Amino acid sequence: MANTNIQKREGGRMTEELEVIDPQERFQELFKTEKYRQRISQIAVAGKTSLIADFEDLLTFDQELTEELLQNPDEYLKHANNAAYAQLQIEDREYAEKIEIETVAVRIVRLLEATQLRKLGSHHMGKLVMIEGIVVRSTPVRPMVMQAVFRCKRCGEITPVNQTGPFLRAPFVCTNPSCRAKGPFDFIQEESTFIDSQELRVQERPEDLPPGQLPRSLNIKLIGSEIVDVARPGDHVSIVGTVRAVAPTLPTVGKLRAFILHLDANSIGVLGKEPETVHPSPEEEERILELAKDPWIHRKIISSIAPSIYGYDHVKEAIMYLLFGGVPKTLPDITIRGELNVLLIGDPGTAKSQLLQYVSRLAPRGLYTSGRGTTAAGLTAAVIREKSGGMTLEAGALVLADKGIACIDEMDKMRKEDRVAIHEAMEQHTVSIAKGGIVATLNARTAILAAANPALGRYEPHRTVAENISLPVTILSRFDLIFILRDEPNKEADIKMSEHILEIHRKGLSPVEPPIPSELLRKYISYAKGIKPALTKEAVQRLKDFYMAMRSASETEGSPVAITARQLESLVRTAEARARSSLRKEILAEDAEAAVAITNRSLEEVGIDVSSDKFDIDLIMTGKPKSLRDKLQTVLSTIMEMQRETGLVEKIALLNELEEKYKISTGEAERFISQLLREGTIYSPREGYLKKT
Repeated sequence: MANTNIQKREGGRMTEELEVIDPQERFQELFKTEKYRQRISQIAVAGKTSLIADFEDLLTFDQELTEELLQNPDEYLKHANNAAYAQLQIEDREYAEKIEIETVAVRIVRLLEATQLRKLGSHHMGKLVMIEGIVVRSTPVRPMVMQAVFRCKRCGEITPVNQTGPFLRAPFVCTNPSCRAKGPFDFIQEESTFIDSQELRVQERPEDLPPGQLPRSLNIKLIGSEIVDVARPGDHVSIVGTVRAVAPTLPTVGKLRAFILHLDANSIGVLGKEPETVHPSPEEEERILELAKDPWIHRKIISSIAPSIYGYDHVKEAIMYLLFGGVPKTLPDITIRGELNVLLIGDPGTAKSQLLQYVSRLAPRGLYTSGRGTTAAGLTAAVIREKSGGMTLEAGALVLADKGIACIDEMDKMRKEDRVAIHEAMEQHTVSIAKGGIVATLNARTAILAAANPALGRYEPHRTVAENISLPVTILSRFDLIFILRDEPNKEADIKMSEHILEIHRKGLSPVEPPIPSELLRKYISYAKGIKPALTKEAVQRLKDFYMAMRSASETEGSPVAITARQLESLVRTAEARARSSLRKEILAEDAEAAVAITNRSLEEVGIDVSSDKFDIDLIMTGKPKSLRDKLQTVLSTIMEMQRETGLVEKIALLNELEEKYKISTGEAERFISQLLREGTIYSPREGYLKKT
């Protein structure tokens, strides 16, 4: 403790005597500085009861005091609280008298270094530490009694008892000297003092995990109305608190020897993973606005996305739109999503996973998961039974990535029953749960960037998209943009690609310097999210012209449907994202042009009916092009006609009929018949004969 020499006059001579300074006085000296006097007067104005103290200020003010605070937080935080209350009485006596519990809570923030969750052990017990992690679960806020008031049932004497520990304690004896009864006592709720409390479960951050280890988690106890409900599941938090150990009790046996650690939080801060909280500094804001004036800003952003990956400009452009996102519209009756969903289908070795992992790191709130190890509960939410017998919800990946981007790799490898969980999140942007008595709808306003491999190993250009990948059409139709990354030998491109890859290995650095550093790009994206661009007349006209041109191509009898209203909505979202990426308040014709171009590119890759070379959106919507559906209908109607005449249809007669009348070759007809048999539309009562079901 800080010592000081105090001179005393004894019998006319001076003696030096050592006296220990009261820690409360030292804390009060710190709180008398200008910075903290301002903070304390703000407490009264805002009607709060806690004072934020920076650890660095304490350290520069008195190193010994800080050491003691870290070693004995219980004792020294009490001194700090009393000092802050004493200072508040000086600054604003009226408010100090008004506070119910006579204390101001001093909350220490930003210790010099964070302790890793997995390093917490017995030597940390009772010490003040700082940990960082992700909140995975939070309980509802519950009132906790601080001072309980009891009434003696015999004489009516009122006794207040200060409460500590997990259980409510009654007084041992009545305080009335003439009664001294040992009970019974009534608990008077109205006169007792309560404070809000909450429990959180915090898990290690993925980036702090040693390879091959399971993430550890720790329970955090929060007490005080100003620190409860600060963090939600999915938030990255930094928590300063005292490490405690409690022995679990087994019924009839007693307490166990192995204790369980938890943290009594003193302060909690949410780290910038939520897009709204990444605020650029004034200098950065100036740079962002300067960048936005550049007429080639879109090219710069595209070049800054995964610069180590060669080529794929159209895919990177789609990723740019996905990062910036459109504007969600909330109408009285419906909500229209603003986020885009993009799917990449590609041959092996076309850097799909690398792109996804890059995007998950760049997005202000990004999560990466891979298909095989992902379950429905892990994507949406799991219902967990608590020790107390209640049920709680634990958020999954899509809920944790709310207002961010979820990157799902190898989507085709997911189990069918788990994939169903994504449907609702992709279109409605919610996750609905009805399990174990919990009926809840959670927000999952997540843009999805997914990658899938072709079903046959390589993409077969003469087959349809639905045949090429084993994803159901219900999911395909929910993607705004779908791209196919084909690995085709091409001398010029291969030379450039090989030079690029070998250069990376030679230097160990990216051969291309990104025009915008990724840290600034992340801030640029979150800054742009605040802009809500509106459509101009020219842009509306351009989108309308494209939509009408595509629809009119479908008007002639028997031609396929080229585009639906779902594509029109995704055109608007893409145009909004492009306007946002250059920080513009309105969507110009050039944004509409770019949206049309990228949608056209996506439709060309996936929405072309291979047999007729026409755009056919039914490929994505139903999995079968119109030309195929027409032929299937022909086969079916022929079977029905022949069935009326003969009862059973002989297969050979049917094949001859189809070839003579409709020019459908035997091979093709065989394929259609086997497809109808598979779907259960027709059946074979005996060998060589067919019948409609």
